[in-house]
Amino acid sequence: MSGNDPVCTEPAPSAARGGPVGVALARVARMHRIAAGRGLRELGLYPGQEMMMMRLWDCGPVRQSELIQSLGLDASTVTKMLQRLEQCGHVRRGPDPADRRAVLVEATEEGRALRAGVEGVWTDLETLSLRGLPPQERAELARLLGLVAENLREEAGEAGECPTGPGNC
Repeated sequence: MSGNDPVCTEPAPSAARGGPVGVALARVARMHRIAAGRGLRELGLYPGQEMMMMRLWDCGPVRQSELIQSLGLDASTVTKMLQRLEQCGHVRRGPDPADRRAVLVEATEEGRALRAGVEGVWTDLETLSLRGLPPQERAELARLLGLVAENLREEAGEAGECPTGPGNC
């Protein structure tokens, strides 16, 4: 295929013509993840790991099963992320004193020290993403995206809620 083929020049795949907003959201999500990844790389994190750390910073120690549910990811993905974060010294896992069969996950002091850097990456990303939008349009965009998220929440299984566990977020 050459750069002149229609597949390379169409703004959206033909099968997605019935969903131009979905295509735009997918494109924005992909670009956001790439841009976030560049900033996170400087902190030694991969995209997605910061979301797990944010959950641990906000909720404190939490059961691994509840963390999996709150992130809306499959268990193997979360386990791999935790292994990497644990190897870097950012999280600690151990038995839950209330139920020795359950695994409790918490941010270490080193992991908590990443917070300021992650906040900076997300602040910079927000500035970059919304450049050129006046405050009222930024607020309207946030409102509209909130409505879209709410419309999709049930289909997504309501992932993203803070777990109710030992940390009692």
